[in-house]
Amino acid sequence: MNNTNPIMSLLGIAYPIIQGGMAWVAEANLAAAVSNAGGLGLIGAGAMPPDLLREQIRRCRSMTDKPFGVNIMLMSPYVDELARLVIEEDVKVVTTGAGSPGKYIDSWKAHGMKVIPVVASTAYAKRMEKLGVDALVCEGMEAGGHIGELTTMVLIPQIADAVNLPIIAAGGIADGRGIAAAFMLGASAVQVGTRFIVADESMAHDHFKDKIIKAGDIGTIITGIHGHPVRSLKSPLTRTIAKIEREGAAASAEQLEALAAQSLRKAVVDGNEKEGSFMSGQSAGLVTKRQPVKAIIEEMFREADERFNSRINWRHPVSFRKKEDNT
Repeated sequence: MNNTNPIMSLLGIAYPIIQGGMAWVAEANLAAAVSNAGGLGLIGAGAMPPDLLREQIRRCRSMTDKPFGVNIMLMSPYVDELARLVIEEDVKVVTTGAGSPGKYIDSWKAHGMKVIPVVASTAYAKRMEKLGVDALVCEGMEAGGHIGELTTMVLIPQIADAVNLPIIAAGGIADGRGIAAAFMLGASAVQVGTRFIVADESMAHDHFKDKIIKAGDIGTIITGIHGHPVRSLKSPLTRTIAKIEREGAAASAEQLEALAAQSLRKAVVDGNEKEGSFMSGQSAGLVTKRQPVKAIIEEMFREADERFNSRINWRHPVSFRKKEDNT
């Protein structure tokens, strides 16, 4: 194991890559495949009830003896139960989104868990550092699903200057060029979501995989512009929602919520083109084929090595000094 890369050392992985905790997509089969290939697989808890997450964790553990983690959405109605469950199931890594994990950090850390929140601004990154987290997933707005305001290009270097924590870059990364760029910006690892959706081991519906592969550079759309922005592939549903929002039509929040209800499940599980919300990042335009997870990871890092070896070595990431706090 190479211990010069802080994320590889922290997580006990062979490649500095983690799989996005995508609800409905990031289940045990995909997580185990990523971990077996040398990355860190994640089970996306989403709105799972505790019994289902427990089943997924145990299933993943039966498929791999490598490290894996769980992504907990802090807006989940079951969040308190899920926070206890990952302790009971001896999960070693937890990533979090949609809120602050502050109330759970002490208990997680007391059980030897690594805590890695997803952040989208320097202010939030500093706040998480003060809470004692182990690393940060810094996600730009190129990512699929819920997004912030800043692009990966500007977000990563600013957070690298602001904190003394290892950074995992996310948003728009789907090949070796993205890995090299992320490391030059100050990251020590990358998080990849969209490209893993089309992996052979992914349980996402074939229609979803086909839509990603066919997507071009402007194949995504942002909805929820007046509340919680979400990036998805263009589809009848997302175009309808975007039109309503753009025109300021007399549609209540309840009506828009009804349109989106269960839309992610309809996309991932059913492949429902009309009613599904196919959450995907802008990197969909770079994804051109289905492959096994192992081939995806090896190809990405081989490309980073072969094409950018004179500029970047992901095993020995560039380090940046924390910016002095002038406040």
